[in-house]
Amino acid sequence: MGSGGTLYRLNAESLSREGCTLKAAFKHLQKADVISLGGGLPLSEYFPFEAMEHGVLPLDNLNENKDASKGSIGLHSTKTDMVSGRSIYDLTVALNYSQGSGSAQLLRWITEHAELVHNPPYEDWQCNMTIGNTSALDMALRMFVQRGDYVLSDDYTFSSAVETALPMGARFLGVEMDTEGMLPQSLHDTLQNWDPAAHDGARKPFLLYSIPTGQNPTGATQSLQRRKDIYRVAQEHDLIILEDDPYYFLQMDRFYGDAKPSQFDAGSQSPESLLSMIIPSYLSMDTDGRVMRMDSFSKIVSPGLRLGWVTASQQLVERYKIHADVSTQGPSGFSQLALFKLLDEHWGHSGFFSWLLHLRQQYSHRRTFLVKACERHLPKDIVSWAVAEAGMFQWLKVDWRKHPDAASKSMTEIEEEIWFEGIGQGVLVARGSWFQATENKLYTDIFYRVTFAAAPLDKIEEAVVRFGEALRKIFKLQ
Repeated sequence: MGSGGTLYRLNAESLSREGCTLKAAFKHLQKADVISLGGGLPLSEYFPFEAMEHGVLPLDNLNENKDASKGSIGLHSTKTDMVSGRSIYDLTVALNYSQGSGSAQLLRWITEHAELVHNPPYEDWQCNMTIGNTSALDMALRMFVQRGDYVLSDDYTFSSAVETALPMGARFLGVEMDTEGMLPQSLHDTLQNWDPAAHDGARKPFLLYSIPTGQNPTGATQSLQRRKDIYRVAQEHDLIILEDDPYYFLQMDRFYGDAKPSQFDAGSQSPESLLSMIIPSYLSMDTDGRVMRMDSFSKIVSPGLRLGWVTASQQLVERYKIHADVSTQGPSGFSQLALFKLLDEHWGHSGFFSWLLHLRQQYSHRRTFLVKACERHLPKDIVSWAVAEAGMFQWLKVDWRKHPDAASKSMTEIEEEIWFEGIGQGVLVARGSWFQATENKLYTDIFYRVTFAAAPLDKIEEAVVRFGEALRKIFKLQ
């Protein structure tokens, strides 16, 4: 197909975008002797912020037994860092308007990172900053879908993705899953046997939405072979893969049932060893330029930064940037500058990998702690699970057929009854029905999504105790 072969999939809205006239004129400011009276870029002397400083933990002080004497490391920015030669990026630039691609300084670091981790196997790929994966997906769908289209996904998928597509007139269609996520054969069968008449006249789907690592909500992680098999189906049926992968670096150590935390030591492992531990992405095997990958700092640095990036062929990224120029523009200048100081000037790529190794250890421990709590406190004759290998979520299956009123109550009624009883016991979990991809499909099982990321460990234990009590009460097991 070639790296530009997906352009014919763009819808009329995306093809009709001609870019932002005002931003296009910025290129002339590269000439040193040009005085600009053409743009609305205010002078930085009218920005009330003169300096920015934030402290970060030393990478060699991340253990639970932190050395208080080490304190934090201060990262400092002012308006004059560029003029004085102290930095290539400062508040004067960060707090003004920029391109929809984000600042050139941070974008360079992000592109280097993408090459180190994924190294897309074609030449004309690019990155473009986003304000997070939800916005990136919204814009990607706006580029491709027409009213009446279907988007293929896992049978259970991120509810916000479904809710983003619906107002555009697009519906999600779930593909059968197992503990690794989407089944390649089911994906192939869905496409091979597509009948527009059975789907309100909709054309054969060409968009595949995938969360391949630590899938939200099920926690499923696709193996390398599973990804290769799905990519081959995508090639056979000419699909574009929207690879939504915010949990990619939250791939965890194998579950051995030992909840004892290990101590992180930044010097005990080569930071680059992380790359040998993680499953290659769809982007890394994309010889055709059919993958549009969405990454985010939300799960690995901070959600409030509202900063991520897309990686795709140059042609697709250019369409995305043209859209961003007149909608989201770039992420917050404060966020971009804070990340640049941390990632480029302080950590570098090696330091960032050390941080990610630390997160891997922490989330491995948290996952194990939650699973052991489930083993201790949930009634295992009605609750089962496959241990999550990545991400933030554990997916619990409840055998509703053992409910004393299963013959007279619907599955949905029982799911709601359990959920409200959980709230009554003082625990909030997410109902599996919220994540059903296919509208008006008869789903036959009850699931709940719980997270091991959002509470201290003692609170996680107490929450599991409470959910166990709710289940025992509803199922009359006490």
